[in-house]
Amino acid sequence: MRRTMPILFCFFSLVLLGVSVCVVFAKPPNTAKIVFGANREGNRELYLMNIDGSAQINITNHRADDISGAWSPTGEQILFASDRDRFPGSWDLYLMDPNGQNVRPVFGKSEERRHPAWSPDGTQIAYTRFDAGVGYIYIATSDGKNEERVAIGGTPAWSPDGTEIAFVVKTGAKRWEINILNVRTRKQKAFFPPKATPSWLRAPRWSPRGDKLAFSWLHRVPFVDFLKTETIYTVNRDGTGLTQIVDEAGPEVTSPVWSPQGDTLLYAQDSEEVRRSLQIFKIVLGAEQPEQLTDIGIWNTPKDWFDPAYALPVSPQPQLLTTMWGELKRE
Repeated sequence: MRRTMPILFCFFSLVLLGVSVCVVFAKPPNTAKIVFGANREGNRELYLMNIDGSAQINITNHRADDISGAWSPTGEQILFASDRDRFPGSWDLYLMDPNGQNVRPVFGKSEERRHPAWSPDGTQIAYTRFDAGVGYIYIATSDGKNEERVAIGGTPAWSPDGTEIAFVVKTGAKRWEINILNVRTRKQKAFFPPKATPSWLRAPRWSPRGDKLAFSWLHRVPFVDFLKTETIYTVNRDGTGLTQIVDEAGPEVTSPVWSPQGDTLLYAQDSEEVRRSLQIFKIVLGAEQPEQLTDIGIWNTPKDWFDPAYALPVSPQPQLLTTMWGELKRE
């Protein structure tokens, strides 16, 4: 007992003084930030910028290709895909702090994984994994354990309430559609468009309220003759209210990203002159004139928008405190 009391005194003194006994986690940004991908120095990197396009900073700075950045719900981490430990063009998933430091693989065993998405509570991730050349939707805990295959398809997007995952699946030679997976039952159903419609669909994204999906859609055939007509649409959760957000008269438009408020969309638009010279634009829903946010490099593509005003609180680590308290009691 004589030994226990000083230890308890020191422990609670540390708590009162604000000294953490937990692992130190990175601080989330204190202002809204967009993570995006771009090729500006010969390979694809991840960047951060303010929501007005200012302060564009390379956060990966690696000779490998780094793509598909996704903010954790607390803003403490960015999940992304990289080919840094694999052969070029074959990606796996990694985590890093918002400043690009502390990069570490999610999984102990490397596989072909890409297109990551966080669950709203930050405890799980969904992603596309390729097995024998076929893309599947997988779910795993955010520490890389308990990996489970749940559907055939790609580019998963977790609904804001955590109950569903929207993803794209190829259902025919010239037919892609959005399916929705019930996370609890693992049952899935076709959502959009009608199966008889030839469609090239990409990148479904839930609105922050979960009442709409945004996606890029090309529905004119033959596809090769109408590439420039691919553009952004939204549709209500019940399948009604299909709305074209960007005019299809210009170069193709892809990769929608919602603002946390749900009133604005980011997207990538190609150049008239150079194929895949993508730049990022921002449009307020209901407005006609978009705002261009990037103007250098190629493959500028928005990936995720974080705003601390809409973020989950920084997650406590009660298991660490329990461990410490157990050790103290054993003394």
